Amino acid sequence: MKPIIFSTPMVQAILDGRKTQTRRIAKFLGNRNPNWTGYIKDGLQLYNGRNEPCLKEPPYKVGDVLWVRETWATVSSGIIEYRATYIEPYTGSTEIDHIGKKITWRPSIHMPREAARIFLRVTNVRVERVQDISPKDCYAEGIIYVPIGEKWAEDGWAVAKYAHLWNKINEKRGCGWDTNPWVWVYEFEKINKE
Repeated sequence: MKPIIFSTPMVQAILDGRKTQTRRIAKFLGNRNPNWTGYIKDGLQLYNGRNEPCLKEPPYKVGDVLWVRETWATVSSGIIEYRATYIEPYTGSTEIDHIGKKITWRPSIHMPREAARIFLRVTNVRVERVQDISPKDCYAEGIIYVPIGEKWAEDGWAVAKYAHLWNKINEKRGCGWDTNPWVWVYEFEKINKE
């Protein structure tokens, strides 16, 4: 079992059954991300012009069970609550617990495995450039369909929406949409804690 971090909106998408994929930046051997296209063999390795592998192994492999780290808190009663789904039943607040105390939400990086409630099994792994994402995969990443009249929004809208989401998370790390980084694509299914 390995940990994986998701933001609150992505946790909500997993719980809603909308998110069944995630893309994570691929790491290169020697920490160099060369500016050439290379070629992909078996969907899992990128090779350069000298037929040398370029990528470090993917952190997750098919069959791995991942436990989701998410924003969480221990409230006054000692119960663990999760930012993605917590609403105080009497006031509707997301910041105050059942006895009126302010909730101190803890970052997902600090969540121990014992507090995890979401478990995922990796069903497929491949490498690609982030801009190669298909509209169908955008929806599998949790992008919400938007109806326009009686038709769904154009597929280009889904890619644009995903590009915006990608930049929110990765642009500050130098891996924005326009840099078109190589990414690991993980497909997964939600499984029971047991």
